[in-house]
Amino acid sequence: MESEIDTMTENRESSRRWLVLWLASLLALVWLAAAGPLVAQTDGEGGGPPKSVAADKAKTEPLAKSGPIPTSNLLNIMEEGGILMYPLAFCSVIGVAFVFERLISLRRSRVAPKAFVKRFLQQVRDGSLDRERAVALCAENGCPVSQIFAAAARKWGHAEMEVEQAIMDAGERATHGLRKYLRVFTALTVIGPLLGLLGTTLGMIKAFNAVATTDALGRPELLARGISQALLNTAFGLVIAIPAQSFYFYFVSRVDRLIIEMDSLGQDFVHLISAEGIQYRSEESRGSKPRRAAKREAEA
Repeated sequence: MESEIDTMTENRESSRRWLVLWLASLLALVWLAAAGPLVAQTDGEGGGPPKSVAADKAKTEPLAKSGPIPTSNLLNIMEEGGILMYPLAFCSVIGVAFVFERLISLRRSRVAPKAFVKRFLQQVRDGSLDRERAVALCAENGCPVSQIFAAAARKWGHAEMEVEQAIMDAGERATHGLRKYLRVFTALTVIGPLLGLLGTTLGMIKAFNAVATTDALGRPELLARGISQALLNTAFGLVIAIPAQSFYFYFVSRVDRLIIEMDSLGQDFVHLISAEGIQYRSEESRGSKPRRAAKREAEA
């Protein structure tokens, strides 16, 4: 029965995790598609050349390939940055998706629900829960701290060392679950700048080839445009890597705090269900009865 309960809990957690990841990916795609203006384009009013001069220049020089890179929206930037902008965009979607997934999965109300923990420990202190009911109640909740409680409840009445060992084993499994997907952020921190650097290198090669194969002595805008295209890849790679590294540190610290809290709750549970804890509470209750009787006699 215990194995069936564990299987049901794992299946429920897996389906819930994939649903959260799918929703987060959908939100990331919507965010990427709806990205608004990034850098406002300049016109002739802010200190640029007069419109008549710009019109004459447009007649004399074909600026379709040598003008400034349009940066009015994200799609224009991706088109001008080259083919490596698409893997970088995919990395950004993955990063946003896993940020949403970890923010949802590492909530305290999901890892160690305060209401469940308080009610569960109080029922154990009052003696209204036995081993079977405690395991069943933990299986119904399915949160990481309930998995630790369930592993300890299976050792109900055993020596304190055995109960602590069960909690340590279950805590290690719960810790692996909390740290899941954190390496994705480390991978994005490394892959993003590398892809950006590769795009920069390819863009510089393209720019210098354009200068070498054309009469570019009087047209420095050709070289400037190629360099600008190349640097777009570097900028996009850093835009991916910096938030990914920041979120990695944030989630690591959050996991550490949750682990400390689960360890403290597990120790409280050990003192309640271990053989030593049960014996101590029974002796304490027997010793308190004569004191209560003497108090009532004194009051009478």
